[in-house]
Amino acid sequence: MDQVKVASERAETAIEAYTRGLKPYVPVLGRALLVSTFIEDSVRIFMQWQSQLYFLQGYRGFPWGLSHLFLGLNIVVMTAGSYMAIARRHTEIAVGGLFAVVVSQAFAYGLVFDMHFFFRNLAVIGGLMMLLAENLMKRRRSVFPGLLDLSDSDRSKYVLLGGRILLVLLFISFVFSGEWSVLRLVVSIIGGLSCVMVAVGFKAKWSALVLVSILSVFNLFVNNWWSIDFNPTHRDFVKYDFFQTLSILGGFLLLASIGPGGFSVDEKKKNF
Repeated sequence: MDQVKVASERAETAIEAYTRGLKPYVPVLGRALLVSTFIEDSVRIFMQWQSQLYFLQGYRGFPWGLSHLFLGLNIVVMTAGSYMAIARRHTEIAVGGLFAVVVSQAFAYGLVFDMHFFFRNLAVIGGLMMLLAENLMKRRRSVFPGLLDLSDSDRSKYVLLGGRILLVLLFISFVFSGEWSVLRLVVSIIGGLSCVMVAVGFKAKWSALVLVSILSVFNLFVNNWWSIDFNPTHRDFVKYDFFQTLSILGGFLLLASIGPGGFSVDEKKKNF
């Protein structure tokens, strides 16, 4: 075990040395990927305006006018929230607006009880919590003074803990969907161990990067929406999954950038 520990530390040191120049760009890339699903969704609603209205009114029972208002607000909130998230302006408002979009769409489109959709959206919310935690860790003064009488640093610990747990739920939906094979079993074991390590905050940065690697390959080969031209509806669903996975990858990159927070094994080890 000592040899494994020494080898692991050497590998981490070497990787950190070679990737030091990329560190300043990781948070920016993470934020951009995180909001990619909202940008894609706002563009899709705009481009498919009539079909979206038809679905909400014909299948979901939205009255005329309310459906227009709902879709219009979604476009505005997702566009503005994505810009504010990337630019790090009014991050709390951006996170609140994008969170409201995730929840309202789940009810509006009748997907609350779809487990695949449910786990993915919880993971997206986990990514939004990472964005909020990054903001809390980098500012000195809270815009919500008196909230539970906690400092920004204390608040970020709870937000990071919740975000870590929610982020790994995407992998649960991956494990329980699709056909099994030897390769899938191996990937599931490695990914499952990495999920546990992220959730408890043990070697969380490196475990997050392992999950980024696995999910990136999975996303390219499974959610390859650009190769689907025979069924536009199926193409839209796969495209939606593709960009949602990108958003969750953004959450993992933010985790790799800012660390797991105070409620983690990594942080406890520093104090000993």
